[in-house]
Amino acid sequence: MIPFNQAELSLRTGCMDAAICDIYGCSSGSEQLNGYRSRLLHVLDGFRTTFGRVDMIALFSAPGRTELGGNHTDHQRGNVLAASVNLDIVSCASPNDSMVVRIQSEGYPPDEIDLSDLTPHPEEINRTAALIRGVAAAAHKRGFEIQGFDAYMTSNVLSGSGLSSSAAYETIIGVMMNHFFCNNQLTAVDIAKIGQYAEKIYFGKPCGLMDQMASSVGGIIAIDFKQETNPVVHRIAYDMHASEHALCIIDTGGDHAELTSEYAAIPREMGEVAAAFGKEVLSEVEEAEFLRSIPSLRRQLGDRAVLRAMHFFTENRRAADERDALERGNFERFRQLVRRSGRSSAMYLQNVYTGVNPEKQDMSIALALAENILGDCGAVRVHGGGFAGTIQAFVPNDLLSYFKTTIEAILGKDMCHVLTIRPAGGVVLMS
Repeated sequence: MIPFNQAELSLRTGCMDAAICDIYGCSSGSEQLNGYRSRLLHVLDGFRTTFGRVDMIALFSAPGRTELGGNHTDHQRGNVLAASVNLDIVSCASPNDSMVVRIQSEGYPPDEIDLSDLTPHPEEINRTAALIRGVAAAAHKRGFEIQGFDAYMTSNVLSGSGLSSSAAYETIIGVMMNHFFCNNQLTAVDIAKIGQYAEKIYFGKPCGLMDQMASSVGGIIAIDFKQETNPVVHRIAYDMHASEHALCIIDTGGDHAELTSEYAAIPREMGEVAAAFGKEVLSEVEEAEFLRSIPSLRRQLGDRAVLRAMHFFTENRRAADERDALERGNFERFRQLVRRSGRSSAMYLQNVYTGVNPEKQDMSIALALAENILGDCGAVRVHGGGFAGTIQAFVPNDLLSYFKTTIEAILGKDMCHVLTIRPAGGVVLMS
């Protein structure tokens, strides 16, 4: 760890600038760099004010993530393409020589968790306390003695934006515990698995591993989930700036409330198709056999389940093709595949609006607007779970200002977020 005053001095004098640029992918002297430096100084001040401590500390960061390819393929043990983004959670923390974790997340009530009890607490379901206790329990199961620490953190990962603020939170908790109590022995993949365990078992939300993996590993990554307990993670060295396109996430203004059943229906129906062949997930089913069986599957399971399975098979191939396109530096091929992904999600996966409330189609409106502005340029697709929330667009740089202005004139101010791919995942910024 580093003395508090030394950390503050290093930030104010620019000694950390090079490291910040490496982590966030920004350039020296840029306005972005000034913003990142200011946030870190702010979190230092928050720690000092909250805990009254100016002794030894460390600074940490964990990014949000964006799904680039593989819409609803991870839960069927398929291929996905994801990336960390330049929005993150940053934290200033220090061990406190107790068994109590004290975390003050800016803008939220404080969390205080006694780690002498690592069993799931039903009253903590859907609360951040469950994630903290769950990450500690998972690390403890791996043989590490996790103790208490104080942390002040702030986040600009947009909640409900499909950028996975929960995975970023799990990752930063895992990185802090790993640094303080595990001698940094946990790998980025280990931390992702620990985060998934905490979210499923303690937080009470069934989830795949893509979100945690993208946040923890960082950069652009392709993941093959065929081996559930040992997914194959492949980092892709592609500089998105070279594409001369901007990555935009557009908030459609839709409400996620009461949509749990809609999300759950997708893996359930895909699983029912797999079960018709005696398999657990669709990645275990031969596509040719599925196609031959469509008449009986329609009678048995209905058309929507069949269409969703058709989406999986094509989207699973597409995610692998998108990976190959980026590795070859062929953004035009990638762009065309993204457009096909968007059509498949809308037409076959059918996760753009619900049958329960068909007159409410925020996501479809946003997709139509984006496609109307872009024409034959760029690409647009459903982002993440669907039904409400966000869409993703790749916008040519020379159209970006017009695109953002036009979208926000209709959907509202600050609804179009221009992001960049961040090279690093969950990291110790300074120690």
